Amino acid sequence: MKFSKLSQLFLVSSIGLLVATLLAACQLVSIDVLYVSSSAGPGSSNGVINVYDVDGASGAIRPRTTVPSSGGENPVSMAVTSSYTNLYVANQGTSNNVVHLAIDSSGALTAKDTVTGFGTPVAVAVNQAGTFLFVAAEPDAGGALLAMSLGSDGTISGGSAVPTSLLIPGHSGDTVVPTGVFALANNNAVYVTAYDKSVYNPGGTVTLGDNANPGWIFGFTIDSHGVLTPTAGSPYQAGVKPSAVTADPTNRFVYVTDFASSQLIGYTILSGSSLNFFLAAPTHTGNQPVALTFDPRGKFIYIVNELDSTVNALAIDQATGATTAAINVANGFTDPTDTNPVAVVVDPALGRFVYTANYLGNSVSGFRLDPTAGSLTATQATPYPSGSRPTALACIPHGNHATQAVNP
Repeated sequence: MKFSKLSQLFLVSSIGLLVATLLAACQLVSIDVLYVSSSAGPGSSNGVINVYDVDGASGAIRPRTTVPSSGGENPVSMAVTSSYTNLYVANQGTSNNVVHLAIDSSGALTAKDTVTGFGTPVAVAVNQAGTFLFVAAEPDAGGALLAMSLGSDGTISGGSAVPTSLLIPGHSGDTVVPTGVFALANNNAVYVTAYDKSVYNPGGTVTLGDNANPGWIFGFTIDSHGVLTPTAGSPYQAGVKPSAVTADPTNRFVYVTDFASSQLIGYTILSGSSLNFFLAAPTHTGNQPVALTFDPRGKFIYIVNELDSTVNALAIDQATGATTAAINVANGFTDPTDTNPVAVVVDPALGRFVYTANYLGNSVSGFRLDPTAGSLTATQATPYPSGSRPTALACIPHGNHATQAVNP
């Protein structure tokens, strides 16, 4: 009888241990927190920020139940500080503001402060030191860049920021429309992509002839007081309609996507942060590229193509910055996303997962990144539902999974 009871106890304990093991195996081990901004939902006048936990094993994402407001009607761009403690969201529509949200240790967001009065924000970026927030905006007179000072707690000091107009030499009266902004990791320079609406305006009025270049990238250095000074030779020609800009982690190369000509344009960063075209010709992308990002190692660049609903994966020559043979040759050089991708991000904890925000798909597509080859494979259960018309992405490492040493 005693043996029987011990056997039953052992059996029950074994079953309990087995069940606990299975449950633990099914639990998501979060290594990152992914933020996805979306337009206003039913019954709400503001956009929202969907928050997801990223599984370190599969790359699958799980939504949190709390969905914070973006603080404005139509969020279009997000930026996070290198400390991963502050998130900034640019909202268009009737709000036309930039909202600061604090990030706590769990990844939860709390609204802090808001700045307005600079026109319509198009894109935002933060320097590595976390001392300046850069806002590319469309004031009444045309495109402009603002450098807003940030406090130690991430608070925006926007009152003293003076807009720096984006002017094209010889065509200072043209309407210049900014499309993207990127701050170098060394904190010394910032670049803005823009196009001349007086030259390129499909379906609208064009006031200039073919002799003016439509696409440009503006370069600025910044001092400790936030004063912006154009780099030598700025602005630089950048195709027809540049749509986004980024730089490699080593501050040697700048890359611009051209929406109209479906290509990637590369520049070498010279002394004084001025730019010079690569000797190699621009690289063909998918149709209508709108966003791009590097993996943390600086070896691969990922480009989302709005019309094709695809993502390009390109390898970078570490010596020259030129793009080499496209990855995923068997897939026709691209991987399919859900419909109309408009943003892309690589997870910072491991640098092994890529996510795209799909505007018309109302979803997020996930991919596993091969750190050696750079190729992508779809993650489990992708695409994942998001809010309505997602527009921007940001990602931070979560918990004890700090950013790994994956820099070049």
